[in-house]
Amino acid sequence: MAEKKNALQQPVKVSGELEDIVGKGPMTRAQVTSKVWEYIKKHDLQKSTDKRMIVPDDKLGKVIGKDEISMFKMTAAVSRHLS
Repeated sequence: MAEKKNALQQPVKVSGELEDIVGKGPMTRAQVTSKVWEYIKKHDLQKSTDKRMIVPDDKLGKVIGKDEISMFKMTAAVSRHLS
């Protein structure tokens, strides 16, 4: 019997706004999370005084909101763009 994949390994559809950041889906939640972090680091969107806080640029703001957000809440905001 085939092993059941966990939720992080299931391919998901990605919204248009999120595709602008992570590329064309479908991809796994783990891949999405990894690519969002690549984007954050590449564009220097972590607050210098507290690396757990993300300060979104316009593109990321369309996905997680315009306000500064903790990296823990960011994951929940990103998952609203997955189906």
